[in-house]
Amino acid sequence: MPQTNAMNDLNRILHNKPVKLFYFIRNFARYAVPHALLQRRLGEVLSEIDRRDDREEILRRAAYYNRLSEGSVLPPSEAHRLGDHRFGRGVRTAYFFDSYEFTRWFDDDLLWNMIPGDVTHIPSVPSIVKSRPIAGNNANSVLLNLDKFRHFVFLKDAVPFREKENRAIFRCAINCHHPNHHLRRRFMERYYGSACCDAGISNRHPSLPPEWTVPHISMYDHLRYRYILAIEGNDVATNLKWVMSTNSLAVMPRPTYETWFMEGTLRPNYHYVEIRPDYADLEERMHYYDTHPEEAEAIIAHAHAYIDRFRDARREKLISLLVLRRYFECTGQL
Repeated sequence: MPQTNAMNDLNRILHNKPVKLFYFIRNFARYAVPHALLQRRLGEVLSEIDRRDDREEILRRAAYYNRLSEGSVLPPSEAHRLGDHRFGRGVRTAYFFDSYEFTRWFDDDLLWNMIPGDVTHIPSVPSIVKSRPIAGNNANSVLLNLDKFRHFVFLKDAVPFREKENRAIFRCAINCHHPNHHLRRRFMERYYGSACCDAGISNRHPSLPPEWTVPHISMYDHLRYRYILAIEGNDVATNLKWVMSTNSLAVMPRPTYETWFMEGTLRPNYHYVEIRPDYADLEERMHYYDTHPEEAEAIIAHAHAYIDRFRDARREKLISLLVLRRYFECTGQL
């Protein structure tokens, strides 16, 4: 008997996306490992960097995430012991586990400041954050890969660009309580009901037209379209990572926030299709790549190569440990 669409979706998810149950099992297992065992091995683990072929990439990325200079001041009033970073103490589960994975390698008496959530400002003191503004002096915003189960998702896409439907799709929530909610609202006002774009939102709010809300679709349902919009919300566009791993084109204005994905290093019309901040040229840009499919496929290849930088779990671990060690060094603790 043929499998149902739901079963097909389940199979694709189990093979291509992280499963949350496994995420929790793995992280609770880490929580049971004594800190002292890891802390004694930190120097040995980091010494591996000098023997790796990708040493320069590791150092370059660590320096990108952590731009602190020596002598950076972490005031006692803003500092917290690593030893007090424990499960169930007021930090959302994902932010706790994703930071604890690496803080456990360092002495419990070291001090730090972590700001969980969607951070769109530059802190006044050196802080570990998931996101930061790209512009300005953002040295106090030290990036770590937080909430990665939600943000770092990559898909497999078997449908070539030229075989996809010649339309764009936009499916995101609009958080009407956030100062940046106008970005996605503006897009819906321009393109809801448009022939070129299947535009809809996944939530309801009294201030939004009810017809904008459409039934939920999976990530894989997006892949029949050539163009997938990645519009910033509370901070970055959460879908950008998985869109860039597919054979569809990511379409967006130039980003203003960045995460561990280093959105600030993405090159417009090389890694993604850039459109104006008012979205007015969407149809024009779509028409260009419809008539120049070889250029669209080159962008997709560049996007896949960019994604590959984040697939080596060992390298990601070494970079994360290096970022944290540099944080403690620059704040005068090591």
